Amino acid sequence: MGMDSQQERLSLWHRVVFQRDYAGLDRLLAPDVYFRSPFFWKPKEGKATAAAILQAATTVFSDFAYHREWVDGNNWALEFSAKVGDLSVKGIDLIRWNDTGQIVDFEVLVRPANGLQALGMAMAARLAEMGVAL
Repeated sequence: MGMDSQQERLSLWHRVVFQRDYAGLDRLLAPDVYFRSPFFWKPKEGKATAAAILQAATTVFSDFAYHREWVDGNNWALEFSAKVGDLSVKGIDLIRWNDTGQIVDFEVLVRPANGLQALGMAMAARLAEMGVAL
């Protein structure tokens, strides 16, 4: 697979998020990726689970925008804002890549608490609609 350039990875990630390019998501996630959600105390493991969570998130958030993006080799921190219903949230995606250009660890941090609660409810409903049990 080998996506060597940070810009290539970032461009593909933006296509996944903003254009819902889920085929790109399949390319980006390592088979044994860990997804660390603000809702679960233990990470979820595996490409199918991580892909389902990320797909659901792209449909639950509205007005999603990245603001600052810190890229340090295989470690990224991407600051975002979005709306969940009428509530505004701010968050950070912490993404760790392997050397072949696949995501091996994805952690999401979100604030404030009422926005996080609304996000949790919306994500649970969307994942249920998708037939995904976590």
